[in-house]
Amino acid sequence: MRRQLTYTIVCFLMALPAATAKDVTFYKDVLPVLQKRCIECHRAGEAAPMPLVTYKDVRPWAKAIREAVKIRRMPPWHADPHYGSFSNDRSLSNEEIETLAQWADTGATEGSSKDAPPPVQFAEGWTIGKPDAIIPMPEPFPVPAKGTVEYTYFIVPTGFTEDKWIDKIEVRPGSRAVVHHIVVMARPPGSPYLKSIPIGKPYVPDSKSRAANRPPAGNKGVLEGAETGFVEVVTVYVPGGVAYQTRPGQARLIKAGSHLIFQMHYTANGTAATDLSRVGIVFAKEPPKERVFNTFLTNRSLRIPPGASSHRVDAMTVLHEDVQVQALFPHMHLRGQAFQYVAKLPSGESMTLLRVPKYDFNWQLTYFLDQPVNLPKGTELTATAWFDNSPNNKYNPDPAAEVFWGDQSWEEMIAGFIDFVIPAGLDPAYIAKPRKVQTSSVVAPLD
Repeated sequence: MRRQLTYTIVCFLMALPAATAKDVTFYKDVLPVLQKRCIECHRAGEAAPMPLVTYKDVRPWAKAIREAVKIRRMPPWHADPHYGSFSNDRSLSNEEIETLAQWADTGATEGSSKDAPPPVQFAEGWTIGKPDAIIPMPEPFPVPAKGTVEYTYFIVPTGFTEDKWIDKIEVRPGSRAVVHHIVVMARPPGSPYLKSIPIGKPYVPDSKSRAANRPPAGNKGVLEGAETGFVEVVTVYVPGGVAYQTRPGQARLIKAGSHLIFQMHYTANGTAATDLSRVGIVFAKEPPKERVFNTFLTNRSLRIPPGASSHRVDAMTVLHEDVQVQALFPHMHLRGQAFQYVAKLPSGESMTLLRVPKYDFNWQLTYFLDQPVNLPKGTELTATAWFDNSPNNKYNPDPAAEVFWGDQSWEEMIAGFIDFVIPAGLDPAYIAKPRKVQTSSVVAPLD
């Protein structure tokens, strides 16, 4: 009798997971996960190739979704969870992954629409709301059906006759099918960057002109934007990325007379297309107390040997003012393997701000910290990149090549972009170099 009772209990317990799994339905269990993690991109007019809004949309993709979330390929999120906490973290929890997997494994049932959560409302056209100013590329750009399209630059006047404080800024691609990513930079008056290229016309720098337009850099690296007043990245488009916004009391600054530089990376997909991307800007309602300033750690002396499977390159600087770090955006090209930011405080303590163990050129994400991190004056800030130039890297353009710094995707970069927060009146140049001491020219009166 006891043996039979034990057998009955065991059978009942073994049956529980299956019974629970059968209860997983689209409306009650799956749709809330999709709304929270996926629909931002998987809807009409956005970056993803198919919508995942309705049961009819999702049902044919049930097995593919299961596989993508099991290996954490989707949603794209590459930060090591052991370091940092980020407000735009879209990674799935283990429970969410199991829900999607069980749904696919048990017939992907629809369930009752009465169990559906309220629909999510998205802004049409802009995620930042109605812009105060819209600045488009100067002319449409034809993207061929085949072949390689090198990084193409467009320089556009802002038309700003006075300094502008920016609360939100977003770049929207005109043709998502062929736009791989967009970097928009603000070039202040007097900057030497790309000063010789025509305004309003597409331009592809050759290697000689690219080298001529670069500021000098030492072997250890430099905080390029802050140190030289070169250019500042003010917004980026990548599939799965989000618009750049500031916190209350903060804003970005675009100076009067600045130009916007659109750096466009197009990818031919077999069908000719025309792109006309544009930038939308929402101005701050009042002068901010804090300025958000983007700069990047780089080392232009990088040299990657042929066949190297995990080649390390460091870029380091010392901070000469107290700052806060608010966002991090690692950038490499097709040989990029891994990336990290480490801050060594004056006390000797080291802090890993972000670690990306598996970098993906196709998903270049900005990581927005939940809370800004304070870094005191004297902190050593290091960006480290690892590159795979071996035949094992399926994206490698040429494992036999010795690789140097360059704009094009078959060249390489280490660019550890950082959003710093500083007092609104502070010159960003003081972050990367000591503040100049002002000497008095007042002559003391004679007695």
